[in-house]
Amino acid sequence: MNAKDATPTSANAASARWAVAAAFFMNGFMTGSWAPQIPLLVTRLGISEFVLGLLILVFGIGALTAMPFSGYLMTKRGSRPVVIGFAWVLVFSLLLVALAPNVWLTALTMYIFGATAGAMDVAMNANAVAVEKRLSRAIMSSSHGFWSLGGFVGGGLGGIAIQQFGHLPHAMFATVVAAAITAFALRYLIEDKPVAHEHRHFRMPRQAAIYLVGLMALFSMIPEGAVLDWAALYLKQELGADIATAGFAFAAFSGIMALMRFLGDGVRNRFGAVNTLRVSALVAAAGMLAAGLAPNPWIAIAAFAMCGLGVANMVPIAFSAAGNQPGVVPNIGMSVVTTMGYSGILVAPSAIGFVAGHTGFAPIFVTLSGLLVVVSVMAGLARHADFRAVAQTAPAE
Repeated sequence: MNAKDATPTSANAASARWAVAAAFFMNGFMTGSWAPQIPLLVTRLGISEFVLGLLILVFGIGALTAMPFSGYLMTKRGSRPVVIGFAWVLVFSLLLVALAPNVWLTALTMYIFGATAGAMDVAMNANAVAVEKRLSRAIMSSSHGFWSLGGFVGGGLGGIAIQQFGHLPHAMFATVVAAAITAFALRYLIEDKPVAHEHRHFRMPRQAAIYLVGLMALFSMIPEGAVLDWAALYLKQELGADIATAGFAFAAFSGIMALMRFLGDGVRNRFGAVNTLRVSALVAAAGMLAAGLAPNPWIAIAAFAMCGLGVANMVPIAFSAAGNQPGVVPNIGMSVVTTMGYSGILVAPSAIGFVAGHTGFAPIFVTLSGLLVVVSVMAGLARHADFRAVAQTAPAE
């Protein structure tokens, strides 16, 4: 890598901004495409909700075991090759799940799917922090907006495609779309330098603040994981929706979340990270509560959309705070917080599935609104997400 590659021009950084947006979109698209496949997995494999919960747990375990490894790889190689490498595996992961003929092979493919999605997620967030520093402006919320837009497209079109053509043609279509994005866009990702010093081993940070930010990310993402993995089944089983309507639960959540995330950087710059996070958490809590109390599918869909409006800027703010914590190497801080946060979106839903088998999903959504209220109380932890704080605390490059 020559000096020009290591320190990109403004034009290169601008191209890298759209490349990282494409990475977020592709990751969100694959995740959103998975959501409408979930209800069919029960009937296709002839399994119970308990077994489905175990499969979702395997997905989460895959992600959580791969996320720290992704952080380690970035200390050696930087984020760009890590994003691209895991993206190419993710391209084929949903198709592998769709082709799996039994529970055991499905578990294996779910592990691969979760591991590659999680590892890519850590690396693309670290790459977004690098682009923020090179451009001298915040892009994290809008980058996550592209993830939500991908989820909206994947979830919204996925339910319709599965109902019209079946789960396997849908998975093949998603694979082609993801491959095209990876091949044509991700090559423009920014080159950031590895940050590990010679003769130093990878180790977890000692600063307590980074783990408190991780806890805040965890409480922000448990509700998001609940909507991703269980909202469609909730609408179908408890509110009587058909499969196409059920697919709109996560699509509405992601669509509104995407719209708000595209506005989020400006909102955060105007009102500050702490105030934005505090109000956003309360809005999300109100939406989650309304979803749990909804009398019919369309009111539930509207409530999930309201929850998406609030959740939109919570996770980007937490991740920006993670990448800019004083005294913590950015890639390592990002790895810690993304691992903790994504345990909420990846592992917690399996526990939700176990509990729902006895209580139903409505009481769970009501309960989850309380976690979002806790995030509102913890909002002061996000002060380092403000870009002016980044300028003061970020290490020189």
